[in-house]
Amino acid sequence: MLTIGSRGSQLALWQANYILNRLAAQGIDARILVIQTTGDRITDVSLSQLGSQTSTKGLFTKELEEALLDGRIDLAVHSLKDMPTELPAGLRLAAIPAREDVRDALIGKTLDELPLGAKVGTSALRRQAQLRALRPDLEVEDIRGNVDTRLRKLDEGQYDAIMLAAAGLRRLGWGGRISQYLSLEEMCPAVGQGALAIETTDAFHGVDLLDEPHTRAAVTAERALLRALGGGCQVPIGAHASYSGGTLHLRAVVASADGALLIRQEDQGPAASAAELGARLGDALIEGGAREILDDAGA
Repeated sequence: MLTIGSRGSQLALWQANYILNRLAAQGIDARILVIQTTGDRITDVSLSQLGSQTSTKGLFTKELEEALLDGRIDLAVHSLKDMPTELPAGLRLAAIPAREDVRDALIGKTLDELPLGAKVGTSALRRQAQLRALRPDLEVEDIRGNVDTRLRKLDEGQYDAIMLAAAGLRRLGWGGRISQYLSLEEMCPAVGQGALAIETTDAFHGVDLLDEPHTRAAVTAERALLRALGGGCQVPIGAHASYSGGTLHLRAVVASADGALLIRQEDQGPAASAAELGARLGDALIEGGAREILDDAGA
């Protein structure tokens, strides 16, 4: 029987159970072991502040990776957007299943319904910056906690609206609470948003059959772009690659914290050269001034 490592949040356990059921359909028995990560333990500090105090690399993955390396678990299930672009020696992304909806979503009110000075909660610098670019009048504040905790804070009136990834809401059956899906032009998603990652040791090959090649190609391009920019998962970088007929179309944005400056670039190329496409677009963003923005953000 395989042991699946997972964080303990409602969403993380949904994801782990999804993989467990996919394996069961292939006749592979598995169980889930919950492992708490650094990001789970520290809930009273914003992710951006936490990043200035500690390394955000592996904030939600380090303890799971340690369990893989010491043999306590056979595979770890992550939200791909939480994963650093460089993995520890001896570990690999064994499978990336088909992706969910990549968009960000507003819950509570739509952009047009929010009054002047309304308070919107979101933890990601990427969302905060792009939201300020769309509506400079809004009061954008950090919000931490699991999806259900954030929804409760909204229902208590602490915020006029909150912004979350549509994928998590849909997976948990809360898609009906979404007030507005933001287009990719309005809100460029996080690298890997909507995708799951199954991480294993280099020697383990029991879950490779769950890999979806088109999704892997898309996120490979996105992660190569992030690597070229030297950013982690908590910096104001958005990127999304779409696959069509063997070609990837990659768009990306780097935004200043106040939303006053957004540098956008896009490119396309063969899916077989996904990493090269991402690196090339990352270099184009740097040439366009992205390095100065990222330096100011502490990336």
